[in-house]
Amino acid sequence: MLSRIVIVSASALKGSGPLGAGLVQASRSLHTTSQSLAPVPPLPEKGGKVRHGIFPEEIFQLLYPKTGVTGPYMLGTGLLLYMLSKEIYIINHETFAALSMGAIIFYGAKKFGPGVAAFADKLNEDKVAKAQEVKDVAMASLAQAVEDEKKEQWRAEGRSMIFDAKRNNVAMLLETNYRERLHMVTNEVKRRLDYQIALQDLHRRMEQEHMVKWVEKSVVGSITPQQEKESIAKCITDLKALAKTSQATA
Repeated sequence: MLSRIVIVSASALKGSGPLGAGLVQASRSLHTTSQSLAPVPPLPEKGGKVRHGIFPEEIFQLLYPKTGVTGPYMLGTGLLLYMLSKEIYIINHETFAALSMGAIIFYGAKKFGPGVAAFADKLNEDKVAKAQEVKDVAMASLAQAVEDEKKEQWRAEGRSMIFDAKRNNVAMLLETNYRERLHMVTNEVKRRLDYQIALQDLHRRMEQEHMVKWVEKSVVGSITPQQEKESIAKCITDLKALAKTSQATA
């Protein structure tokens, strides 16, 4: 019945000129706007309290300060009697069918509702457990990735020290090679200087030997046979004198 009223009102608005067209356009724009990106509050896991299976507890709490305990019941009874007396709602076979269906639904909800709710809760818990397991695995992998990244950063920080040590090693190797080459050059220069000194000593010794030989040759060549005889005789005389002196002393 309400759907018929909505259809009739919409068709009437379409035929009522610019105002109706504007209202219809406004109603369409309300349904075609983009969704809001504001955070939506989480839905409660359990519904609120109800009375008699369908009436929310908030209605009774709202009417208690003004109407008392019996106010909500009297309001509901008065509205029902008013609708029946004014024939706003007419009791027919559909009413009994609705009551029968409502009773069956109520009985089924009371009879099988806890079991279905427990089964649904179990399925929900299984899904939550699987999601939590996936989340834990993802968190563990991310935590391991963070630890690996921190370790790599620590290694990257240590690379500067390694590079400094390698630079020092290279500098020491270069210094060692420089000193070895310097020592090699020093030894080579010393060897060549020693060779020059030895060569000069050899020249000097050969000059001295040549000079001595030349002097001896010159002296020997300047002695005549007569001088040689006289010198020999003088030597013999000296030896005899020495022999007499040694005998006299003895």
